[in-house]
Amino acid sequence: MSVSDLEVRSASVAVWRRVRSALSGIRWYFTTLMGDRAYDVYVAHHRAEHPDAPIPTERQFWHDRMAEQDRNPGARCC
Repeated sequence: MSVSDLEVRSASVAVWRRVRSALSGIRWYFTTLMGDRAYDVYVAHHRAEHPDAPIPTERQFWHDRMAEQDRNPGARCC
């Protein structure tokens, strides 16, 4: 390989890494926005702040969360 081939390959790898990073950020944003990570974030917080308390199941977490939203709708469209 010549020097210019290595430079092109290196530039291509750098561009691909930036594209992957951007796509990863977009995926993180939408999964967070839609609430897909809510239980994982809750569990991490619960373990850090209340290490001795039992952690509810994911099913119980979503049940409680929906019940709370029904009690206090706040700024929702529906």
